[in-house]
Amino acid sequence: MATIYTPKQQRVLLITSLIIIAGFIIAGLRGYASAFLGAGILYVIFKPWFTALVHKHHWNRTLVTSLLIVFALVVIVMPFLTLSLMLAGRIQYYSQHSDDILNLIKKGEELTGIQITSPQNIRSMTQQGASFASRLLPSLAGGALDFIVIIGLMFFTFYFMFVQQEAFQKGLQKYLPFKRETQEELGESLKNNVNANVLGQALVCLVQGILTGLTLWIFGVPDAPFWGTVAFFMAFIPVLGTPLVWAPAALIQLSQGNTGQGIGILVVGAVVIINIDNLLRIALAKRMGDIHPLVTLAGIVLGVPIFGILGLVMGPLLLSYFIVLMQVFERENRKQEKEVAVEKAKVIEQAAKEV
Repeated sequence: MATIYTPKQQRVLLITSLIIIAGFIIAGLRGYASAFLGAGILYVIFKPWFTALVHKHHWNRTLVTSLLIVFALVVIVMPFLTLSLMLAGRIQYYSQHSDDILNLIKKGEELTGIQITSPQNIRSMTQQGASFASRLLPSLAGGALDFIVIIGLMFFTFYFMFVQQEAFQKGLQKYLPFKRETQEELGESLKNNVNANVLGQALVCLVQGILTGLTLWIFGVPDAPFWGTVAFFMAFIPVLGTPLVWAPAALIQLSQGNTGQGIGILVVGAVVIINIDNLLRIALAKRMGDIHPLVTLAGIVLGVPIFGILGLVMGPLLLSYFIVLMQVFERENRKQEKEVAVEKAKVIEQAAKEV
């Protein structure tokens, strides 16, 4: 039986149907987008290990993938979750008991004679800071079931990305609407962003956390190792970072009459820890992934409100992809202009011959 649609109409309707169905799928899975993004990031991180063990040393790929999942769970997920749970109670406490912070700031004002801000602004900033930290750090507040599903979906996706690596890569090459050259540029951009903003940034945060913990221990702050660990995770937050840890510690020491210790923490924090952060970020961003620091900073500001802590990678990646695609667009336009100019020259030459 003949169809009522022309071939062109069929093609338009097919594309429209695909877009509509894809929209429903994305809308339904939007709450679990972090699982797929996390799987992609882990894939880039562990791909060199997988290649070395499976393709060079001929290990069983299922065994290697299972070992990588266990390693990622023990080394990456569990420590982050443990600290998040430890911090959850304190974040909630200080957001609901801002009087403790007010008393601390009042003592600081008495020591310096400078009024920092009004109590209302302090309460507002405390609540906003607690809200930001709660969004950035993974917690079980949103429901244990959602957390388990996200982690399970992430590792499930991660498993099949490696076990069926060839089919996965062929699928990307087949269905991505880019030329092979552009796909390679996008893949290189993804690798550079993960190296610079995951591995590089984790190293920077580790150095800052160790320095913060040592500084607090040297100047007699209780629970220095714990707060050093907190500083490691706080260092991922743009601009604020480790000052969220060592600055309050210094104020507490000053308010308790330990002037030397308080000033010492402030000097080390402002002179050493912050500058180490700036120097290492620039050096590692250039060495581990050639990402401009401005792209990293702007990307983090863009990505964190959208993707949470994964925005540390996804934000710079979006900006990098935008830059790459603009370069591809410019290159294709130049290529097309050259082709048009060549064709025009051939037509003119042919016309001259005929004359």
